[in-house]
Amino acid sequence: MSASAFETVSVIGLGYIGLPTAAMFASRKIKVIGVDVNPRVVDIINRGEIHIVEPDLDIAVHAAVTEGYLRAVTAPEPADAFMIAVPTPFKGEDHQPDLSYIEAASRAVAPVLRPGNLVVLESTSPVGATEQMAAWLAEARPDLTFPQTHGEASDIRIAHCPERVLPGKVMQELILNDRVIGGLTPACSEQARTLYKAFVTGDCVITNARTAEMAKLTENSFRDVNIAFANELSMICDKLDIDVWELISLSNRHPRVNILQPGPGVGGHCIAVDPWFIVSSAPKQAKLIRTAREVNDSKPQWVLEKVRAAIGACLLANPDKTAADVTLAVYGLTFKPDIDDLRESPALAIVHQVAQAHEGQIQVVEPNLTSLTLNWPNLQLVGPESVTGADIHVMLVDHHSFRNLPKPSGAAIDTRGTWRG
Repeated sequence: MSASAFETVSVIGLGYIGLPTAAMFASRKIKVIGVDVNPRVVDIINRGEIHIVEPDLDIAVHAAVTEGYLRAVTAPEPADAFMIAVPTPFKGEDHQPDLSYIEAASRAVAPVLRPGNLVVLESTSPVGATEQMAAWLAEARPDLTFPQTHGEASDIRIAHCPERVLPGKVMQELILNDRVIGGLTPACSEQARTLYKAFVTGDCVITNARTAEMAKLTENSFRDVNIAFANELSMICDKLDIDVWELISLSNRHPRVNILQPGPGVGGHCIAVDPWFIVSSAPKQAKLIRTAREVNDSKPQWVLEKVRAAIGACLLANPDKTAADVTLAVYGLTFKPDIDDLRESPALAIVHQVAQAHEGQIQVVEPNLTSLTLNWPNLQLVGPESVTGADIHVMLVDHHSFRNLPKPSGAAIDTRGTWRG
């Protein structure tokens, strides 16, 4: 089968991964039906506009809609291939995977499936999720055959192909990065590889579905463990009065050492979530991965303690002031620099807790947002030039526009090393 055999592709979920993927197929002159349950998102895309911040995505979507290769709807329609790119959060304090979005998408797609269709799960998922998706589809369509019962002779092909892109560089990395493709059978894998080769110039490496699922979780868990090491170092160095950024820079001069940078915690839908999927699958064996998650999850609380201590020090130094008179300036809310994505953001969690506990004014500097999702009367969204009278400055996200800001007067809590010069 050639890529041209896929005349119509349906992308279920038009978020940070689904919409760029839809735009990429449309740019190759393949008709794309984008599906999202949010009517507002559908309306925005059908106007040729976008609802998220991602460089070059607006141009690609506008061209795809204008040329008639992309349209958005709220319910699935028949297509040759279906790509499911919906959220996969965890639930509860025990961090169990929540597959309800995948189940809902599967049951929505099932009525329009036809023999010869391919269904690809793109959502980062716990091991076994692709098989579970296939089971839901088979339950909804007993008139069709599926790989788990009919192997290579099945009516429907099923595969998993996790995204592995960096927010802010999605449009380039979708094309250039290698892809891991895991089908429920070799024929499923080959058909999925043919589909992705419509725009992927990197290698499309074939494996089975479970290994493909585990590959994505492993990649993000590796990064999480490395970040946890850096975050733990930052807390140790603070106690020992050592500049952690200088320490890491010196240590990284070793030819086989590459320590990442510490921060206020770990956010985003991937690194903050995916390791828990491994822990939930093998809780007795995943000791290091669990510990790394706990270290990174504890870092926002450590930052909060620093903020509380700074407020206390300010009041001691200024006996005439009350807590309501202490103004904070907080820099950054998103989970990483230069994007508008707030998912699992430790900075957002920190500001939320500070706003709950602190009576004084909090000036929030976040150039990638036009409004605040936190509804607290003492919060004010301002530009860097509008920060005035702040007693304490808290750097949480090192956006590019912050990197040339002079070190402020007054107390500074720098979780990113932005002001260390």
